[in-house]
Amino acid sequence: MVSIFPVNFTLSSYEKLVSDSQFWRSFMISVERVVLGLIVNMMLMILAAYPLSKSSKQFRAQKVYMNIVIFAMLFSGGLIPTFMVVKGLHLLDSIWALILPGAVPIANVILLMNAFRAVPKSLEEAATIDGASQWRILSTIYVPVVLPTLATVTLFTIVGHWNDYFSALVYINKTSNYPLQTYIQQLSVDVQNITDPQKLIEYSKISNRTLNAAKIVISTLPLLLIYPFMQKYFVTGIVVGSVKE
Repeated sequence: MVSIFPVNFTLSSYEKLVSDSQFWRSFMISVERVVLGLIVNMMLMILAAYPLSKSSKQFRAQKVYMNIVIFAMLFSGGLIPTFMVVKGLHLLDSIWALILPGAVPIANVILLMNAFRAVPKSLEEAATIDGASQWRILSTIYVPVVLPTLATVTLFTIVGHWNDYFSALVYINKTSNYPLQTYIQQLSVDVQNITDPQKLIEYSKISNRTLNAAKIVISTLPLLLIYPFMQKYFVTGIVVGSVKE
């Protein structure tokens, strides 16, 4: 008989996950990566986007740096050269190996740059007349005005760090230092290799599919909790700077 209700409903997959110490260690590593990565990314992106939003008269080297940004967006340094740089800086097996190689996402810089360009020039001119420095103009005028775009870029950055699993496969050698998504990608249960009778009984009740589904549900919960608070800024942040008047 077919029913819409599950047959032999069990939470054994979730019980197995919450009892796995490595799962929670990887979870906290991902949280640490998101927090540190968000701080580094936002600081560098704002500092890069602000001067690029200026005209050639205000910033003479603007075209030169803009060409460098476009080139970096189209042509990356490559996986092997990047790995050699990270290894040369002795960053392997550290949290910074997951953050610094992608510290300045070019697409987000361009998004912020267009948002800064949409800010009325009269605000900057009035602040300049009052004797405000460039740093004060950036922090008290530009950043508050483009807050929707900053919220959008913040969401992109959080999702990017949280969902990335490949970087740890390249830069992290110890499985105990894997972030959550890498741990989930690597973890699989092979019942044939289990020799402990007690574990064999436990794993026989859990299939790989249900365990993977439980891992995915738990790993997506933080993003599901964050997104509703930033949803109202999402569309506005994308549109800001797309139309010039």
